[in-house]
Amino acid sequence: MKISYFDTVWDAIEPSKSEAANMKARADLMIAIHKTVLGWNTTQAGAAKRLGLTQPRLNDLLKGRITKFSLDALINHATKAGLDVKVKVGKAA
Repeated sequence: MKISYFDTVWDAIEPSKSEAANMKARADLMIAIHKTVLGWNTTQAGAAKRLGLTQPRLNDLLKGRITKFSLDALINHATKAGLDVKVKVGKAA
């Protein structure tokens, strides 16, 4: 039996490197938005209004329902949350 090692869970479960990279970026954005929203010390309804989302949609984000959000949408939500989003590109190892 061959043992495989991966850098992240996304590398292990996604069928391609590009899909794994997309999921990693989405997860990082969701975590950052989640931390920011928690720091606002407001209700989900208040935070949703601030982000231009419905409360159920914000709940999906806070619960980590990653498949419900595109990378593009998460970048938009992050900037509305006051986060500075940067993309780092480099050669693959």
